[in-house]
Amino acid sequence: MGEDGTPTFTVDDALLYMGFGKFQILVLAYAGMGWISEAMEMMLLSFIGPAVQALWGLTSHQESLITSVVFVGMLVGAYSWGVVSDKYGRRKGFLITAVVTSGAGFLSALSPNYISLIVFRCLVGLGLGGGPVLCSWFLEFIPAPNRGTWMVVFQAFWTFGTIFEASLAWFVMPRFGWRWLLVLSAIPSSVLLLFYVFAPESPRYLCLEGRKEEALVVLEKIARINGAKLPSGVLVSENEIELAGKNVPTEDTQLLPPEDNGYETPMQMNPKAGGISSLLHLLSPELVRSTILLWIVFFGNAFSYYGLVLLTTELHNGRNTCHPEALRSKNHDGVSYKDVFITTFAEFPGLLISAYSVDRYGRKLSMAVMFFLCCLFLLPLVVHQPQRLTTGLLFGARICITASFTVMYIYAPEIYPTSVRSTGVGTASSMGRIGGMVCPLVAVGGMCTSVPGRDDGSGLE
Repeated sequence: MGEDGTPTFTVDDALLYMGFGKFQILVLAYAGMGWISEAMEMMLLSFIGPAVQALWGLTSHQESLITSVVFVGMLVGAYSWGVVSDKYGRRKGFLITAVVTSGAGFLSALSPNYISLIVFRCLVGLGLGGGPVLCSWFLEFIPAPNRGTWMVVFQAFWTFGTIFEASLAWFVMPRFGWRWLLVLSAIPSSVLLLFYVFAPESPRYLCLEGRKEEALVVLEKIARINGAKLPSGVLVSENEIELAGKNVPTEDTQLLPPEDNGYETPMQMNPKAGGISSLLHLLSPELVRSTILLWIVFFGNAFSYYGLVLLTTELHNGRNTCHPEALRSKNHDGVSYKDVFITTFAEFPGLLISAYSVDRYGRKLSMAVMFFLCCLFLLPLVVHQPQRLTTGLLFGARICITASFTVMYIYAPEIYPTSVRSTGVGTASSMGRIGGMVCPLVAVGGMCTSVPGRDDGSGLE
């Protein structure tokens, strides 16, 4: 209630009152397309490297750099676009990322040499760094009781993207080559630009900025599309509630209550603060513990997940020395797209496990158990295993790391208030990009190497 007795409501109240409906499905489809785009661009790294290595006679270190530069770009982009979206709005954040990703993706296909490919893939990574912005944007339209479930559904778009990319590579690479795979993989990010005009700004962000009239227009649009009504009363911003001295949820509260995430409620932050101030706020006494731990979790998840993606390709690659000579002679044509495709399907049961466990056993316990099981599946691969057993072990490990990754992306936005949510998730994502960037460099020294002296004219050594 207002001081004069007028009923009031917050953005969370309105979303809860109207419920999940057709509007949220449309938002899910749009954000999901961005997630598909990122998944496809990441998955294709395991196919492009071996192809250009054979074409341009690259060393193993040069091949690994094609993957690492993407993560370098994502490292910069994850933080940069998070700051942009917190300061200028979620829509502007993912508009820039879509433009950069699609443009650099198409230009990658035209790369005349190794250096230009490296530059364009780094720019693709810069654009892909904005993925967490779409995640935060989608989450801010979902009623609180449904967030865990629908974030799992949102993560399913990533799984679809990886499986689609694996099937696309299986069809395109042997027939048309790597350039066409790059072109087709850049199309989903272009779709975001086509429908950008229909994407609304987050009402949480608008309220935080004091633009209540615009926030109310968005909420009215949600009500109209969902066939629902707004709660009676006046939409209030966090500043008005703070001035009234009422301890009620506002657009700047955490999506996960403090008693659930185990940390103190952070002090609210000036929404006009710049990027450095946002970063310092993440390291404030109220948030520093959760921020540091989240960085470690993102690093470990990304290193493990992308390591598994690259490992899947390498262990099903006829050019590496892990296989006995007899097996290599039978599978000398390169990547086994069928086995990569089968292993990628492991992400579906991973999603189901995360959906089952995330609310029953909690975010942190679910991630810990999945990490431990992933380790158990990977241990036997330290020594050579038969191909079927290798595929099975990779399948199990992929299930576990996908479940952990999914729970992590549900948990991360929940522990930050709106004023620094995109910056917080983006910065944590940057730590994950460091893990992804280091992974292929470690792989060069620890994985199997290409067989020297091939007679296919590839120039490999």
